[in-house]
Amino acid sequence: MNQSVLTLGLFQNIGPWEVIIIAVVALLLFGRRLPEVGRSLGKGIVEFKKGLKDVQETVEREGDKPSGNTYSYRPPLGTESRTQAPVETPAQPSQPSQS
Repeated sequence: MNQSVLTLGLFQNIGPWEVIIIAVVALLLFGRRLPEVGRSLGKGIVEFKKGLKDVQETVEREGDKPSGNTYSYRPPLGTESRTQAPVETPAQPSQPSQS
């Protein structure tokens, strides 16, 4: 049996009394430091949300800008499929012949 399935199975039937017992044990272990732990946890969550918001704003801002890439994809020579139309290149101006 997979270890992660076994671990998840242990926590599947936790009732209210088990939660209370776990809370009492945590209170005994972290009693004096519990407010400090809660404060630092709250600060961490706030910082994480700020970072997530900054990333979302950056993505939205960058998505609004036109991309600098004006070139279209062109497959290497000899790899075009038979059904694909060839890509035409713009004609270069011809130089007048010197006579």
